[in-house]
Amino acid sequence: MHDFEAQALAFGERIEQELDRGQLSFPTSLDVSLRIKRLADSAASTLDEIANVVKAEPVLAAKVVRMANAVALNPYGSPTTNVQDAVGRIGLSALRCLAFAVAAEQLAADHRSRNLRLVASGLWMHSVDVAAWAYALARQLKIVNPDTAMFSGMMIDIGQFFLVARAADYPALQNNLDRFAEFVSTWSDPVARAILEVFELPDIILDAFDYDNPYGGTWPPATLADLVFVASLAAETPNPFETLLGIQRRPALLDTSTAGVDRSEMVAVLERAKIERQLVLAAVCG
Repeated sequence: MHDFEAQALAFGERIEQELDRGQLSFPTSLDVSLRIKRLADSAASTLDEIANVVKAEPVLAAKVVRMANAVALNPYGSPTTNVQDAVGRIGLSALRCLAFAVAAEQLAADHRSRNLRLVASGLWMHSVDVAAWAYALARQLKIVNPDTAMFSGMMIDIGQFFLVARAADYPALQNNLDRFAEFVSTWSDPVARAILEVFELPDIILDAFDYDNPYGGTWPPATLADLVFVASLAAETPNPFETLLGIQRRPALLDTSTAGVDRSEMVAVLERAKIERQLVLAAVCG
């Protein structure tokens, strides 16, 4: 226990110093995701340049083509067989999200510690599930752009992902996941906010993670923040840290959060969204 306390203190001090300096050290597996994001944000970038970066990452390239050929994006059945056309079809917003999903998946598989590998894998599956629900709900409710909703959903566990990646330097944390979950609950929100700011994301996405303005329970959700919250409750894959802390968000919390609304209308929307969610999951996870 003494080792855990000492390493948790050292880890916390290191994170605090990086936050104060505004210089978080990112895992190398996120490099491609960041590079694609920066290219996509630059008006000077060409589609060829972006496609070339995607081609350099075989797993990402395969998933981009797969997503482009998904029914939701390819209703007329005209197959796309090359990366450049696939990038053009899915759009840069979806590409950003998919690039992060692939990076996170690789990060989940990269841990030498079995405990952290399982946690990282669970975080990845939870993030993808929330992102798929956010995309599907946005298409159904037409509140925000579905690609923006999907990217926001994918970011829901970004602070926890970062802490898991960095925890590899502190082996004592890996052997006491219950206490590590408490550590993560303390640091994940400020770390997530700092990461989102490093990504230079638009205010609409930053505002989606403003925890001072919780979802009020109205239906349909009025903002991106509300939609991502509902998606997080609809997700069928639990967040492993919440499970370790005994937090059960689904489905009781969704029922509690939407008490008083027209249940038949909400259930109908969720059922339609569930079908689209499956298509997104197949494209991202396949």
